Amino acid sequence: MLYQNLARPVLFRIGRGDAERAHDFTMRWLTRLSEQRQVRNALIKANRLSAPVTVCGIPFPNPIGLAAGLDKNGVAVGAWPALGFGFAEIGTVTALPQPGNPQPRMFRAKQSQAIVNRMGFNNEGAQALAARLQASPAVDCPLGISIGKSKAVPLEGAIDDYLTSLRFLYPFADYIAINVSSPNTPGLRQLQDAGALRALLGALHAEGVRLAAGRPTRPILVKIAPDLTEPALAQLLGVCLESGVAGVIATNTTLGRDGIIPAEDAVAAEPGGMSGKPLTLVSREIVRFVHRETNGRLPIIGSGGIMTPDDAQAMFDAGASLVQIYSGLIYNGPGVVRGSARRYRKTVRRHQSAAHS
Repeated sequence: MLYQNLARPVLFRIGRGDAERAHDFTMRWLTRLSEQRQVRNALIKANRLSAPVTVCGIPFPNPIGLAAGLDKNGVAVGAWPALGFGFAEIGTVTALPQPGNPQPRMFRAKQSQAIVNRMGFNNEGAQALAARLQASPAVDCPLGISIGKSKAVPLEGAIDDYLTSLRFLYPFADYIAINVSSPNTPGLRQLQDAGALRALLGALHAEGVRLAAGRPTRPILVKIAPDLTEPALAQLLGVCLESGVAGVIATNTTLGRDGIIPAEDAVAAEPGGMSGKPLTLVSREIVRFVHRETNGRLPIIGSGGIMTPDDAQAMFDAGASLVQIYSGLIYNGPGVVRGSARRYRKTVRRHQSAAHS
């Protein structure tokens, strides 16, 4: 309640009319926290709940992660475990530095607990991120890195573009997320089509094997859109299974606007992808479909509309192995991270107790 009553009103006032201002203010504060080793370590001990799980061969301190999009340039990697996260996904980063779309490009629908953004992969580029991670102290939790296509690169050059990012960032990632589902880069979602996706994943897998140089390869996960039809999604999952993908992240933001109340129609009219509470049931049903369609063969990171610990647990119940939070952090604060980990641990212990009784 401290966050909702004190911090959130201040942040929302800072970002009145342009939510990106509040985002930038928060990231500056978290960057400073990331650099304060003693304070950071004390907060990790206080805030991070132990609920260990191993997914894709990676041991996670707990299964509650930060979704991509908040820390695009990896400036606050030390802060995320201090807020209680068991892992963090940074990016999405592109091979070429790019400013993203014109501002304003991020909008809150506060009554609907939604965010609409058309950021457009604004980031400093894969080489700059690699240099920052090289110079940073070891991260206190598993780190995923999300890579996407540079806007200036045509679709026919997408494979080389992704490969460039992979080569720079491979040494620093515990897993690589392939973002082919953002609605804010023109044409990007065409890479979800079976033929294009098969070619991209084949090239990334082969390059991962080369970069691993005989060691175990980094898991590659594909982030999918919530707007695919079930037949299209089933086809995409078939390609993932064929291509040796380690798992999927479900889901990205949606182009739909169901769930935004009429009083916030002005925000709904803004172009871009929507995240937050209106996506809760949509993403959960997609996780359920993926789990059923693949017979549990593909681990799932559930992402989208996780606003409360109950939402996180419902995502696990639907078939997710891990979950990621973004909008829930904005609207409900860091307490949702620890609360979700606590809820997960309690459920696991209850199931273990029942199994032994």
